[in-house]
Amino acid sequence: MDNTMYVALSRQMTLRRELDIVANNIANVDTTGFKVEGTLVRTEPSTGAKMIDGPASLKFVIDDGVTRDFGQGTLRQTGGTFDLGIEGQGFFKLQTDAGERYTRDGRFTLSPEGKLTTQAGDPVQGQSGDIVINPQLGAISIAADGTVSQGANKVGKIDVVTFDDLSSLSKTGDNQFRNTSNLQPQVSTAARVRQGMLEGSNVNSILQVTRLIEISRAYESMARTIENSAELSRRSVERLGRVA
Repeated sequence: MDNTMYVALSRQMTLRRELDIVANNIANVDTTGFKVEGTLVRTEPSTGAKMIDGPASLKFVIDDGVTRDFGQGTLRQTGGTFDLGIEGQGFFKLQTDAGERYTRDGRFTLSPEGKLTTQAGDPVQGQSGDIVINPQLGAISIAADGTVSQGANKVGKIDVVTFDDLSSLSKTGDNQFRNTSNLQPQVSTAARVRQGMLEGSNVNSILQVTRLIEISRAYESMARTIENSAELSRRSVERLGRVA
């Protein structure tokens, strides 16, 4: 009976983790460029449950990582000069104090030095490094291929890069990702930069709320299983005591 309790408890632990992730998805339903996440769960055969007469068919459940859906979010019009959305697969490349980072969050601005940066001040990278703009030289336009121009003058070109294996991207906070592999990203030729637009979150709030309810019910079911198993153990001990 203890096996049943332990297996149910291991499932409750994974459900708690999944609950945190779903709650985070719902909290970021309006976050620019956010990508919905999920959990991977598997059984652990190396630590299977055991009965008094040998191994049992029960398996413990463990958390096996986080999945992330990099599907396209809806592009919405903002009209902001430095609001940029990516249509297609790809990421903006940033230079931060911790190294290169990648993001789909295109809420950019100009620093006092005229650099194109994130809201946190991280410079957006182009083919030649930082993108430096002098607003006094005229209106700023950004083409679909990332080319930044002021009138007839080309100021720079924003890099949009892609990865052969998106699983190599690890979330670091501030809607940014770090490349954990030794493979370098490639400049995308298919993605398009849309000036005056931002990409919304790809979270489906209805699906996430539904999943939240399912998790809550599954957690309650595991709690009842543990309670029932504990009650059976108590009754068994009482009967053994009466026989003795």
